[in-house]
Amino acid sequence: MAEVKPFRAERYDEAKAGPLEHLVAPPYDVISPEERAKYLALSPYNVVRLTLPDDEQQAGRELAAWRQSGVLVREEEPSFWFLSQDYTGPDGVARRRSGLVASLRAEPYDHGIVLPHERTHSGPKVGRLRLLRATRAQLEPIFLLYEGDSLPVPDRMPDLESGGDRLWRIPDAPSFGDTELLIADGHHRYETALAYAAEGGSPYLMVVLVPTRQAGLTIFPTHRVVQHVNGARGTPIEQPGDELPGVVLYRDGRYELLESDALDVEVVERIATEGVTYTPQREEAVATVDRGDAEAAFLLRPTRIEDVWAVARRGETMPQKSTYFYPKLTSGLLFHPLD
Repeated sequence: MAEVKPFRAERYDEAKAGPLEHLVAPPYDVISPEERAKYLALSPYNVVRLTLPDDEQQAGRELAAWRQSGVLVREEEPSFWFLSQDYTGPDGVARRRSGLVASLRAEPYDHGIVLPHERTHSGPKVGRLRLLRATRAQLEPIFLLYEGDSLPVPDRMPDLESGGDRLWRIPDAPSFGDTELLIADGHHRYETALAYAAEGGSPYLMVVLVPTRQAGLTIFPTHRVVQHVNGARGTPIEQPGDELPGVVLYRDGRYELLESDALDVEVVERIATEGVTYTPQREEAVATVDRGDAEAAFLLRPTRIEDVWAVARRGETMPQKSTYFYPKLTSGLLFHPLD
């Protein structure tokens, strides 16, 4: 059974730290060096000083200093938090997504409680484990899905608000019991929590549990831009509209359809392309090829949520960047101390 419980969150005291908008940032793994510099310049207390530090021990010292000076304050009582995110997707459509912020006990995948759907790499987990040891806190939430309906939005002003994010303390939450939880985003951090627990550390981590039965839950595609297509060929087609007919290969100003019954991300993986980079923007993928910076682009359709569940339940995983859940969860709204 999933062990989901409230926790005594730490949060910024805006009276000492400044406006929350200057303190938060996207997750560590989507921030470029240029963006990191921008966030660092916003505030001496921006969360990237913890999530993307110059070194992990410095992050531990920063966190301790912020606590000592009152920049961070800890809630007196354990709570769940209701999170609502208003956003406009890459398709230009405005939506709202909601979820429950809670503390979850990390369980090995073979227990069948938390299911992965993407493969991980060892490199990122090594650095995240050093950071977890140094800070003894979960600094960023991971994004989990479960099959269920949205919770009602509290009928009062939010307790925290930044940009499109709004948070309310709530005393209770539904029982998750035997509910399967699927990692949408945060595989490396989840596996780092497992490694930390195996060392004798706390097995808990901060999660946002997002129900699938809501209009605001969207998956967008991540297109592949490649330096070498390894002999891939398709059927020539006219420039496709917004709805792609399948995997579309773009090169030399022409479009080709690659027909297959496999998932789009699996079609490209089987080709064994070389020099792959990723972008959620079709226009950017095409422009990169037109500039001569890549040989070709593979334009993909979004992976359907039911296909993600099916792969996970079979105990299989998908290629890296198979799903693009938008928006990313904001880092810095809440922290989860592990002491």
